[in-house]
Parts: sequence; C-alpha cells; structure tokens
Amino acid sequence: MKEITLKTPTSESKVYCGANAFKSYISEYKNKQIFLVTDTNVYAIYSKLIDDTFGSNCPKCVFEAGEQSKNPQTLFRILNLMLSSGMRRNCTVIAFGGGVVGDIAGLAAALYMRGVHLVQVPTTILAQVDSSVGGKTAVDMCGVKNVIGTFYQPERVIADPMFFATLPEREVKCGLGEIIKYGALDGNIYLKLIENVEGLNCESFLSEIVFDCIRHKAQVVESDERDENGARKTLNLGHTTGHALELFYGNKSHGEYVLIGMYCELQLARKYGICGGQYAKNIEMLVLKVLEQLPQFKDIQSAANVALHDKKNDDDNIVLIVPEREGKCAELKLPLLEYKKFLKDCFDNAR
Repeated sequence: MKEITLKTPTSESKVYCGANAFKSYISEYKNKQIFLVTDTNVYAIYSKLIDDTFGSNCPKCVFEAGEQSKNPQTLFRILNLMLSSGMRRNCTVIAFGGGVVGDIAGLAAALYMRGVHLVQVPTTILAQVDSSVGGKTAVDMCGVKNVIGTFYQPERVIADPMFFATLPEREVKCGLGEIIKYGALDGNIYLKLIENVEGLNCESFLSEIVFDCIRHKAQVVESDERDENGARKTLNLGHTTGHALELFYGNKSHGEYVLIGMYCELQLARKYGICGGQYAKNIEMLVLKVLEQLPQFKDIQSAANVALHDKKNDDDNIVLIVPEREGKCAELKLPLLEYKKFLKDCFDNAR
C-alpha cells in the first residue's frame, strides 16, 4: 500500500492507494458522525459492506445511478437529508462510488454549514485515478457539464483495487480512458502503457498504474489548485471534445468520450504540426486498443456547438489541450467554425 500527501494552500489531503486501503483507513470514521452518499448501482453491490462498516442505520443518500442525477435537485436532496438527519458541523461526508457520486457528495460537503469533513472512497478506476483527487466538485445544469461547483479538498482519499473486481467491462474501459490521458501527460506512464499494451486491464497492472496517475495529478494540483496558472488545464486533454459529445449524445461513459476526444484532438495536433511521428502513432494505437473503433455520430457539427460552454475557452475561441511529445502537451485555440469543420472531417475520414 502506498500513501501520497497532497498539500495545497487551502488544505492537506492524504491519499491511500493499494490493497486493504479501505479496511485499514476507514476504521477511524466508525465512531464519528458520518453521512454516506452513494448511488443505486454501487449500493446494490456493496450494501452489506456499507452496513457492516458503518452500521445499518447509518444516515445516507442513495440516488439513481448515472450522469443524469448529477444535478441541483439531487444536490439539495442530499443537503435536506443531512439536515433532517441532524448532521453537525464536525460530521464527515463519505462519498462511496464513482465520479458522479464523488462530485456531488463533495459539493454537498463544501456547502453544508459552510463546509464539513469529506472522505472520498472511489469505487471505479476512473474515480480513483482522476475525479476523487484534487478537490473539484460540481453538478451539471441546463445541459452544461460541471457549471455549478467549487474546489473543496477531501481530507482522505481511499483508493482500494478490491472494488475493481465488480466493475463491468465498460467501466474498466472508462477508467482506461483517463489512464491513457495521463500517459499522454507523463512520460513514465506512457512508457508503462506501451510496455504493457496487451495487458492494460490486468488487475496487477491497473493497481500499479492507478498510483502513478494519482501521483501525477497530485503534483499538478499542488502547483495549480484552482486552475490559475495553466498547469491544471493540462488535465483536460481530450475533455473539450469529449465533454461536448458526452453532453450532446450521452449514450456512452465519460471515459469512452474522453478516448474519442483524445483521438480527435490528436488528429488536430497532427494537422497543425504539433504532434507526429511514432509518438502520435502510439497514442492513437493506445486509444483504439481500448476504444476498438471510432463511433459514427449524426449531426456532429451541432454537437460541436456544445464546446462553446467549455470553461477553458478564450473569448470566441475553442481552447483545446492536445498531445505534443512524451510528457508534454500544448494548448491550441480554434474559432468555432474551424473547430466544427475539423470535427466533421475527422469523423468522415475515419469511416
């Protein structure tokens, strides 16, 4: 088991990563006032573990699984239940689930009584490598992803690979989308992915690479907790296009859309001479190894309009983070019309 201390100007988080992390580090909360947040999919699998760990009468909110629940209505349902359950300012919110659970539970913890303790227990690969670490919390509204949120660091993140055993294949693919993103940002992770390309979903490999991704993200967050100097913006590689497609179509997982976004934005980097050679071929190979093939979308130019709501945008330009070379990415700004034309050409050429 490995430990990372993430220090920012606002707080300090401890991240525990590895086998038995849950059993070893959740025990300190058994005798504290806690409020547990999870979703229907996770609770269906882990209700016994939750009851055995926290007691069958533990105050909790179990909401319908899926991105569609990541909205202000669910947020206020959690806050209402916390209030009616008598939660005090020294209580601890435990986010037990994937990225949606972590985002909305984190925002509830930040808002309730102006901030209570927060522990993230991510149960998916994606949540372990990315969303549970770094303190970004949010809900979606009016078709715009993560438009209401704040930065609020958890005091603990408990990333235990035991949860991977119950993940469906699609969730493993979803997590690999974010892992490959980190491979395009970190030279050491990139080399490990290339060396293990035939065993990306092997449990022992996933356990090791999850820690590497967390370590990279922790370093970025320490240098730029609130997206102020541009370092944290790099973590959005693949996300500008991925988020736009996810919000417009919504029939795939977040990680799959990140992979699709990475594929498209890699082609952009090639077009503008930012990325090329064997490195570009290898990133494309990794993406397609997991994605298998690029899906076809109808009305792709209308989907591209959704990218106008991306928080990275500069005036009327779409701002994208694209691969450049091992361990380095670049920022590319495109007018909307140019971006729309490129996306259409990208999918047309992939047929």
